[in-house]
Amino acid sequence: MALPLKVLTLNAIARRGLARLPPHYRVGGDVTEPDAILVRSQAMHDMAIAESVLAIGRAGAGTNNIPVQAMSERGVVVFNAPGGNANAVKELVIAGMLMGARNLLPALHFVAALEGEGDALRQQIEASKKSFVGHELPGRTLGVVGLGAVGALVADAALHLGMRVIGHDPEISVEAAWRLPSQVKKAGSVNELVRQSDFISLHVPLLPATRDLINADRVKLMRKGCVLLNFARDGIVDPAAVLAGLEENRLQAYVCDFPNPALRQHPRFVALPHLGASTEEAEENCAVMVAEQLADYLDHGNIHNSVNFPNIAMPRESGYRLAIANANVPNMLGRISTCLAAAELNIHNMANTSRGELAFTLVDVDSPPGAAVIARLAEIPGVLRVRYLPAD
Repeated sequence: MALPLKVLTLNAIARRGLARLPPHYRVGGDVTEPDAILVRSQAMHDMAIAESVLAIGRAGAGTNNIPVQAMSERGVVVFNAPGGNANAVKELVIAGMLMGARNLLPALHFVAALEGEGDALRQQIEASKKSFVGHELPGRTLGVVGLGAVGALVADAALHLGMRVIGHDPEISVEAAWRLPSQVKKAGSVNELVRQSDFISLHVPLLPATRDLINADRVKLMRKGCVLLNFARDGIVDPAAVLAGLEENRLQAYVCDFPNPALRQHPRFVALPHLGASTEEAEENCAVMVAEQLADYLDHGNIHNSVNFPNIAMPRESGYRLAIANANVPNMLGRISTCLAAAELNIHNMANTSRGELAFTLVDVDSPPGAAVIARLAEIPGVLRVRYLPAD
């Protein structure tokens, strides 16, 4: 690949992250025909993404702002930084639990509206403070829906606060299960978790299956005085159902990171302006993680933390590597091997892995493949993109 490699930045990316890109990369917000894009929150669905783009790195966890399906069809690998902002979100969830349990927002509004001074002020405070009586966390039950990087940290923190924790995540990975504290009890369903919880914290992506995950039926299952926390995605909670729960006093509070006009005026609706990952540490962690992943892919074809292609990594044992994004169809490896054999190229090492409808293949050969070989590989039905990655 011609040098330098060009990376377009669509948002301000932490300098510590950009410093992890190799010296032969040219990085900035004005590069044309980029090989890759680094983005935080900018919406890309209506953006004309150059055909030169090989990868997109999201310096954060969610990729709703990226047209992932369209990129998959082009063989563009989309990366994210799962866990990079996990501690920042965890801390905000704990703050939200305390705000809901101790009625802090209504209390703050009350104090802001006070008038007078001296004895008159003290009398107003003493006469009204019973209206804001809350409860402590030890002994209460927290239900965590989604036990990935953030959910596991929230569960662990709650246990250290003396809470009982139950969790539900049918898609939990083996690695996530190993990280989870053994004291977390398993709920067989969301409904079972909702019935048993004094606090419910949501940590799932927004998918068709999770949209309105908290709906009117599930609000009716909640314990009276439950506190609902949503620092994941706005659409996983039905605002009309939550408003009804607040009006009926079934919900003590709804604390989230997404202002909603339908709920804005309710005194027990606590909304923050999407602050979950807004710490210097989280922005740096995400930028470092995604920059390293991007460079490893562009230079070596290795994939870590992609949201559309499978993870794959192969140590270099040859100076001549082919990286092939392909559909997960039968006999793909056979066709690739046949094409290389016809060109009298010896395969030194090969790795292939798949994820759903997509797969990725790395091939190290003992001599340089010419442009004609790369063109023939690209013509194999199901091959989405072929890249030649010489070691130098």
